[in-house]
Amino acid sequence: MGGPESIFVPGAATAGPVGDRELRVSDAEREHVGQLLQRAVGLGMLSLGEFTERMDTALAARTRGELNAVLVDLPGMRVAGVPQPAAMPQPRRVPVPHGGSNPAMIRSRLSGVNRRGAWQVPPVLHLNNLMSGVTLDFTEAVMETQIVEIQVDDYCTSLTLLVPAAATVDLNGLDLIGSSANNKVRTGPPIGPLHLVVHGRVRFGSVTAKYPLMVQWKRFLGS
Repeated sequence: MGGPESIFVPGAATAGPVGDRELRVSDAEREHVGQLLQRAVGLGMLSLGEFTERMDTALAARTRGELNAVLVDLPGMRVAGVPQPAAMPQPRRVPVPHGGSNPAMIRSRLSGVNRRGAWQVPPVLHLNNLMSGVTLDFTEAVMETQIVEIQVDDYCTSLTLLVPAAATVDLNGLDLIGSSANNKVRTGPPIGPLHLVVHGRVRFGSVTAKYPLMVQWKRFLGS
């Protein structure tokens, strides 16, 4: 990694009695810190769980001191005006399974994930994805229960849910930050073999629930 990256704030040198740590930060600075955290994940310095926690802190940060807290132990990364730590810890590499071996967890990083055919769907499915494209096709999936809960914790990820004609989907429990949720199917109550309840947090991504193209075409011809 190159030299330390800094965030320049116009007028910082003439802030007067206000210390550097108390200076207010802008959305652009928070976004820049988010990019640095993404780079840290790519280099193996942070796990996805640590990235999520630090990104939440960065988005809520009001001052430079609060924003710097998420970068202070990352070599070569800092917010302007705050001294770098004297000792630089070595990056800790955390193995991240692509797609995950646990059927109750789908975790990806800079990847494309597809679940199609007769895949096993647990009653509760956890999604934790970073800068990925994820497609879950339930049209031929094997469900253990009629109601499936999907807990989402995604960042910069596009999530697509393909459901059979009689299925219903509830996206009302999503917490969206710079994201979109588009539900093109019935919301409920559960009347068919499958009802998806999706909740959790999506940052700078999208969630779309829809029927397969053939089902949409048949509905169009029948209308």
